[in-house]
Amino acid sequence: MLNFNSPIKEEKKYNDLNIIEVEPIIKINLRSNKREFSTKIGKILSILPPNEANTSSGNEKFNLLWLSSDEWLIYSNDKEMSLDDQTNLEDKLFNEISKLNQGAVTNVSDHWVMINLNGNKVYDLLSKSCPYNFNDFKNKKGSVAQTIVNRIDVILHHKEDDNLNLFVRRSFSEDLWLWINDSARFI
Repeated sequence: MLNFNSPIKEEKKYNDLNIIEVEPIIKINLRSNKREFSTKIGKILSILPPNEANTSSGNEKFNLLWLSSDEWLIYSNDKEMSLDDQTNLEDKLFNEISKLNQGAVTNVSDHWVMINLNGNKVYDLLSKSCPYNFNDFKNKKGSVAQTIVNRIDVILHHKEDDNLNLFVRRSFSEDLWLWINDSARFI
């Protein structure tokens, strides 16, 4: 059984910066280097996996993040997606991809905590403890970056201007949440 319990229980608002954990939603890791894989994903999700490094594709229901040349992360935009719908999606992906040896499908919903950072000070905050250069990232909607914030591995997805989702491993989420809130007070 998936563990959706999170140590983060609050939303924080600072001057020009809002920080909130996004309620647990489905997150699925996909791996494949087969040619038919993209077609199958396109039919199931109605979006094709991005093939350009550090990009994403999406529609109203899902986002698909490029993590490497043979790895992607799907996450839902629907915060109200029922557990049955989540299970059906995972089963459909598993049956069409893993069972047919087209790739690997792994539910990582309980592995990643997603934090939404929104406001004019997002990049000021991240730059305090992140070596990544955000100049190109913040100008390209849909950009994806895997980097380190306060010595913790994260995945960043640029949704819209000054609005991004940060994925952090559950075991490090409370530590990162505390650092974000401490640092946000001083920007």
